[in-house]
Amino acid sequence: MNLRLSLLLQIWKLAHFPCFLKAYSPISDESLKAIPRPGEDFDIKTGKILAPILIPRVPGTEGQATVLNHLVSFFKTELPQWDVEIQNSTSKTPVTGNDDIPFHNVIVTRDPPGTSPGEVGYLTLVAHWDSKRTPEGFIGAIDSAAPVAMLMHTARALDTAMTKKWAAINELGIKQDDFDLGLQEHKGLQLLLLDGEEAFAVWSKEDSIYGAKALAEEMETTFHPALSTYHNALASIDLFVLLDLLGSVLGEGNPNSRMPSYYKTTHWAYKSLATLETRLRDRSLFASSPNHPSKRLMSSESKERRSKQKEPTWFFDVDKSSDRWMGGFIEDDHLPFIARGVEILHLIPSPFPLVWHESSDDGEHLDMDTCGDWAVLMTAFAAEWMELEGYLDTKLKSKRAADKEEVVSKSEL
Repeated sequence: MNLRLSLLLQIWKLAHFPCFLKAYSPISDESLKAIPRPGEDFDIKTGKILAPILIPRVPGTEGQATVLNHLVSFFKTELPQWDVEIQNSTSKTPVTGNDDIPFHNVIVTRDPPGTSPGEVGYLTLVAHWDSKRTPEGFIGAIDSAAPVAMLMHTARALDTAMTKKWAAINELGIKQDDFDLGLQEHKGLQLLLLDGEEAFAVWSKEDSIYGAKALAEEMETTFHPALSTYHNALASIDLFVLLDLLGSVLGEGNPNSRMPSYYKTTHWAYKSLATLETRLRDRSLFASSPNHPSKRLMSSESKERRSKQKEPTWFFDVDKSSDRWMGGFIEDDHLPFIARGVEILHLIPSPFPLVWHESSDDGEHLDMDTCGDWAVLMTAFAAEWMELEGYLDTKLKSKRAADKEEVVSKSEL
């Protein structure tokens, strides 16, 4: 379908059917293949996204300040059209006496141009960026340096596509005055990089999720102008997607470690991710798959390939047979938000990976194919939420694929 005609059809739907304001539209196979992988940016030693986060970053330490500077600098230099805000708070902890420990939540948003506060609802992607105080020198690669890097990649991968979409809407003359007609884009993308998730002594209601508690309270009392679609900053969150403990091979060393669906009200989003996972696996776009071409090649000298293996599944809980939901079973940064009525999609494996809170939770124990796959999956989910079909750079991806095919052909010769 002609892109201009497709956009006009979308605008007509918005004008006549307000329910489409929160539509979720699957992207095509061509667009799915166009989603870039993080590649060298996730190198644990030199990658410009992930490597700077793989240091101890306990609140109140020099490491915290270093990583905070990295996060802010990335968005200000790589993604200048995104709004970056730091929400600061302090708190006493069980191990620091009367000293107030600083916590810094990084809030990054991309709004449609010309919109006003209170008119945009967000897909809010969340991970915590602090690390645990003990054991000494703890890195916390899956907990949660890698999830933070995945979200940074998602924002960068979709930035140009969002710009193209909003420019196309503007070309059709859809202005701010058309909000009342339901013609303007009302959806934005938001990242919450939370500080102070880890306990300083032993996890408890008081000693944990310091940053999340402070931010949820502030967002609840940050009111938008009267008659806004969303009355406060908290209400602007249409879906809160929390990533934690991601970057290991699911089931490695613990075959029962899988990705459950925790909340009934967001099971639809869980199923959307499951569908995307299946599509990516079926199209050989998951590098961690045992059936990915790179895994099936017997050797670099041989063209023989291993037989196809049973494809693993992260999102196994699609057809939930019971009404037993595990929401609330795992305590995490979502708690102060769900207590205030925010819809939560919690992406955390259960049982936890074996490296959880161990010194071995470092860069060397990440599975880089898995990290890249999560980055692609979250980018695809956000692209569908933002309805970016037709705006992803499929031509660039096709050129990369052709170049790669040419290299492989030459090497085989």
